[in-house]
Amino acid sequence: MMRMTVPLSALLVSAFLALPPTDAAAEDAGLPAPEVTFVISTGFWQEPQDDAQAVPIQRGYYKLIALRQPDGTAQIHLQQIASTPEGPRVLTSAELEEFSDLRAYVTDIRPDSSSGVSSQPGLFATVYLKTDPAAPETESWTVLIDDLGDVRVERATN
Repeated sequence: MMRMTVPLSALLVSAFLALPPTDAAAEDAGLPAPEVTFVISTGFWQEPQDDAQAVPIQRGYYKLIALRQPDGTAQIHLQQIASTPEGPRVLTSAELEEFSDLRAYVTDIRPDSSSGVSSQPGLFATVYLKTDPAAPETESWTVLIDDLGDVRVERATN
């Protein structure tokens, strides 16, 4: 009986080649699209689901997302995310037209605080942008959501 020996490196190469090919898109399925330039999750909201049935309070947080457009300007989207036992769920998603109308180049988005959840419901975030990409300074705009869920977008006054 003849015994053949196969080098370990040959076994490893053949095992690697036997693996199914990986699809980069499948690996990145849970990650944001390349057009997403900034995402922040901040603030919180809570409300009763149904007072008549005394169902537990529904609660969650907000997300601001900057999406780069082909011309380099950005759209800003606001999402209301519900925290559920199954994981986060998008309840509402809307483009903030005030930013789209500016045709702005977003350079950053910052929450009011990075120290954790605020003690008051709502959202306060600052969007830094340029309406002219060659401008030396950025403009600051605030996105505010009060405890009733009313949204305001305005130029920062500091």
